[in-house]
Amino acid sequence: MVASAALAMAAPLTLGAAGDAGAAGDHPIVFARYTAAAPVEDLYAVSAGGGAPVKLTHTSTVSDVMPSWSPDGKRVAFARYGSGGAIDGIWTMKTMGGELKAVPGTKGASDPAWSPDGKRIAYAKPVGTQREIYVSGIDGTSSTRLTHTTADDLHPTWSPDGKYLAFNRADAGGHSRVMRIRLSTLAQTAVTAPGSHDWTPDWSHSDRIAFSRVDSSGFAHLYVIRPDGSGLHRITAARLNDKNPSWSPDGSRLVFTRGGADDGDPEHLYLVRADGTGLTQLTKTDSHDLEADWRP
Repeated sequence: MVASAALAMAAPLTLGAAGDAGAAGDHPIVFARYTAAAPVEDLYAVSAGGGAPVKLTHTSTVSDVMPSWSPDGKRVAFARYGSGGAIDGIWTMKTMGGELKAVPGTKGASDPAWSPDGKRIAYAKPVGTQREIYVSGIDGTSSTRLTHTTADDLHPTWSPDGKYLAFNRADAGGHSRVMRIRLSTLAQTAVTAPGSHDWTPDWSHSDRIAFSRVDSSGFAHLYVIRPDGSGLHRITAARLNDKNPSWSPDGSRLVFTRGGADDGDPEHLYLVRADGTGLTQLTKTDSHDLEADWRP
C-alpha cells in the first residue's frame, strides 16, 4: 500500500515541556517494535499524522511490549519480558520512559489495560496452565481474579463506563471468541459466536468493540461488533493479516498492525476509518510494529 501524500508531509511527534508525547492537541500512538538487527522489543510513539517515531525505552536485554496509555496520557503501562523468555510482569512509566515502576503481584502477567478512571489495571495472569483475567490497583493492591475457566482468557479491554471488561477466550480446540464480564457480579456473556477465531478486542468510547478475526479467507481481518453481539461487520478484507486494533479517542478510526502471510515479512501500522475507508500506512521501516495503543 502507498501512504497518502499528507502522511509524507506530516510533522514529527510533538513532545511537551514535561516530556509528555502529544502536546498541542495531538493524540499519539504507542507501540512495540523490533527488527532483524535489534530483535528485542522497545516501545515507540508516533503521531497519528505521521512522521518519525520516537523511541521511549532502550532495553537491550529485556522486551517491552503490549503498551496501554493511562486515561490522562501521562503514563504508559506495559509488559516487560526478562531474559530467557520469562515475563517479569506489568510496569508503568512516564510517557517518555522515565520513572519506571513495577506493579507488585503481576509476575508472569501480560496484556495490561488501564481503566477509564485511571485507578486500576486489568491484565491476564497465569494460573496453572492457563491465563485468567485480573484487576488490581495501579500500585498492585486489591488484586482480584475475575475469571475461573480451563481456557485462556486474554487481552482485557474496558467499557467506557468502567463497569465491564471484554476479552478473548481461547479454548483447547484452537478457537477464540470475544467475551464480556460485568465487574460487579462477574456475570459473563459471549459477544461473538463459538467456533470463531477472534482475538485482541478493543472497546471504543462510542461503545463498539473492534477485534481481529481469522475468517474463511484464512487471513486475519478487522471486525466491529456492538457489546451485545449485534451489528457485526467487517472493516478490512485484504489478503494480509490485520491484528491488534486500537480505537482513536473519538471512535472514528482505528490503528492496527498489518503483516504478510510469512512471519518474516515486515509488519507496519496502518490507520483506517471505522467504515473501512481511508486506509493509510503509518510506519514504513523494515520492522515489526505491533500492539499499538492510541492515546485517549
